[in-house]
Amino acid sequence: MAGWGSPKIILGTQSVDCLDHVVRHNFPAVKKTNVVRNYFILPCCLLLLNVCNSLVSYKAGMIADPFLRTGAIIFFVLIGSSMVAFVFSPAIEALVRTLQRTSRKGAGELGQVAFYVLLAGGVFYLYYQLYIHGPEAILPLVLRN
Repeated sequence: MAGWGSPKIILGTQSVDCLDHVVRHNFPAVKKTNVVRNYFILPCCLLLLNVCNSLVSYKAGMIADPFLRTGAIIFFVLIGSSMVAFVFSPAIEALVRTLQRTSRKGAGELGQVAFYVLLAGGVFYLYYQLYIHGPEAILPLVLRN
């Protein structure tokens, strides 16, 4: 039957082929920025949040009252998660976007790859220091218990 094909939607005076629209707009090659955000930046930010939570738990050990200690942990975890969500994550994303733009113009993707390696190395270093040497290795002398 001639006329059978994908259904059409009429938008004002234009008709849009639904299947073509779905294929073109929902299944393109995965955007590089979304892949980087979903598989690299968000996990790094979650790891940084875990480091913040470990430091909060370490510092809360100075508070003797259990109710006050619990309240302080909740308060500082909320502050730490807000900092990671609203400061670190957007800053890292903006830096990645800038690197992606400049790497296209410059020497390929070498700068972007170097940034990913440095970010992953920095997070690894923080975790290494935290779990091998303890929270004291990350904190300045003034903030140690």
